[in-house]
Amino acid sequence: MIVLVMGVAGAGKTTVGTLLAKELGWTFADADSYHPPENVKKMASGKPLTDADRAPWLASLRKLIQTWISTNESAVLACSALKQTYRAQLQVSREVHVVYLRGTLGLIHKRMLHRSGHYMDPNLLQSQFDTLEEPSDAVVIDVSASPPNIVRQIRQRLAV
Repeated sequence: MIVLVMGVAGAGKTTVGTLLAKELGWTFADADSYHPPENVKKMASGKPLTDADRAPWLASLRKLIQTWISTNESAVLACSALKQTYRAQLQVSREVHVVYLRGTLGLIHKRMLHRSGHYMDPNLLQSQFDTLEEPSDAVVIDVSASPPNIVRQIRQRLAV
């Protein structure tokens, strides 16, 4: 099984995904680590990425998921996957389950202002919400809960 933990920047994808993978003994990957340097530079300078910027990144993530599936490896991938077209590229089989971490702009912006060491400019958060196409086929979890509680909800809903 592959669990794709998605949502806007600051929703807690990495925190929740890491905790979920650790509890399950699965592999964890953060999609942010797969961005080419030019994408990171662009986001750090406060410019949102275009679909063209995201194309090679999504292709590498698709290949990663296909590798996990072909080797029978269970994994958790933290990835914004804001648009349905992005998620469609990543849902390479029925083994990929989407978990959407949903939160309000106010709550997530507040969190982003208090985190350090991340290249994402908090001023880009509105553009993330503008781009977001909420999934209709995902496990939806409210991010106002604590990370352990969110992981517990995910495990219950996915029966893992």
